[in-house]
Amino acid sequence: MIFIEKRFLPGDKLPNENDLSEELHISRTTLREAIRILVTNGILEIRRGKGTYIKEDIDEDNMESYDSLTSAKMNARDLYEMRLIFEPEAAYYATIRASDAEIKRILDYGKQIEEKIKQNEDRTGVERNFHKSIVKATHNEFMEKLMPVLYQAIDKGVILSTKKEMAVQDTINDHKMIMEFMESRNPEGAKSAMKIHILHAMKDLGIE
Repeated sequence: MIFIEKRFLPGDKLPNENDLSEELHISRTTLREAIRILVTNGILEIRRGKGTYIKEDIDEDNMESYDSLTSAKMNARDLYEMRLIFEPEAAYYATIRASDAEIKRILDYGKQIEEKIKQNEDRTGVERNFHKSIVKATHNEFMEKLMPVLYQAIDKGVILSTKKEMAVQDTINDHKMIMEFMESRNPEGAKSAMKIHILHAMKDLGIE
């Protein structure tokens, strides 16, 4: 929790990538993504040939972004554990209760995700729509109330994604498996496929 401990001040240089990733217990790829976000938010700056530094003139509104490097993994674990409990059951009931039109909508969003991946485009929005359409197809109003939390987990996954080729392929294969079971009205299959999908995501994020 190096930022929480106030170890760094504006103008300070961060440790090298290897040391910092070990201290935070996150992968180097996850660290790079977090640093990229903090640079975008005006918290860090990369000085060519010198390293990564805390900016001298940090906007106070962005100070909360300091927590990104230390809290992101912890929050992701909490969110994905929630998904692991919630979404397989949602897939089960959606497969049973969804109308044909709802199943078609789910399949359409799944195909859009694959296209976004192939085009190397941001898929956050369509990922939300895919999982939201499954939850809505349960016709359970209490499940629908959990959607804001589900959005956090999806967005967190996109932010922390390691973007490894295997992880991308897992996403495509997992979604196809989910869709096939839902289309064939196999609730147990859909439930198992969703569980596998989330476990794959957790493994990729290093939050098993």
